[in-house]
Amino acid sequence: MEGRNTGMPLDLAWVHGVRINLPSVKRRAESLGARRCVKKQWQAAWLLRAVTCIDLTTLSGDDTNINVERLCHKAAHPVRHDLLAALGMEDSGLQCGAVCVYPARVAGAVATLKRIGADIPVAAVATGFPSGQYHLKTRLEEVRLTVADGAKEIDIVINREMVLSGNWQGLYDELVAMRGACGEAHMKAILAVGELGSLTNVYRASLVAMMAGADFIKTSTGKEGVNAILPVGLVMCRAIREFYQRTGIKVGFKPAGGLRQAKDALVWLILIKEELGNDWLNNHMFRIGASGLLGDIERQLFHYVYGRYAASSELPMA
Repeated sequence: MEGRNTGMPLDLAWVHGVRINLPSVKRRAESLGARRCVKKQWQAAWLLRAVTCIDLTTLSGDDTNINVERLCHKAAHPVRHDLLAALGMEDSGLQCGAVCVYPARVAGAVATLKRIGADIPVAAVATGFPSGQYHLKTRLEEVRLTVADGAKEIDIVINREMVLSGNWQGLYDELVAMRGACGEAHMKAILAVGELGSLTNVYRASLVAMMAGADFIKTSTGKEGVNAILPVGLVMCRAIREFYQRTGIKVGFKPAGGLRQAKDALVWLILIKEELGNDWLNNHMFRIGASGLLGDIERQLFHYVYGRYAASSELPMA
């Protein structure tokens, strides 16, 4: 990842000054969603870029060391070798951006990646994921334990009640404490946008998270009713752009939840390119939180190479 976000003092005048033009946001988002995506070899190239930005994720109650090991192997070798060879990418070292798991699975994931020689960071959801409805002391301890187990990235969840009540100082203080508990690990702040009530709150929460030192802001836990949708992504990217223009600090962006098709990844990459620019089109500044997306991307690459869609038995399982 890029250098750390050092954060800044809470600027309540900036936060309270936010106003969202909802019709304008909707028009811009609709124009992105309706746009004709890139095709042929350009599509294949964009899809390979998307693969490198995926946080390959498993967040199930029945996760075991075995399925986490399988996930690590898939993250290290996300696309079949013959497909990469046909695309001239066999020596590229293509791999996913990170492996994302629950805290209890971090040590196993770290050990597996080390054993197979894959230099891929392990990300962990923490701070009472997905609800965040735990005492701050236990949330901070969870972060410290997860970092001690080897996680290089911590996806924390914010306190939604503080957003809904407008307690920006309280939210800032909690996030600063979480940032401190992360130590050298990068902090990705999950806003849980489907539970914030309005796009104005999404923008304000984005600013507060960045002021508190979040290295990434992330849309969702994937467990809410509304997850990664384009209007929310647009608002968060505009917040990132304004924060960069005012402070010179680049903060990353991660949509998560409900992203399952290759065309979804293409639309999000276009959003990033147009709203934030090429400096964000890499896995240091852009991640996609997903579990099923990689399978469809590999399926589309198979179709590009062989002219037909693969049977499920022809593609390695994630």
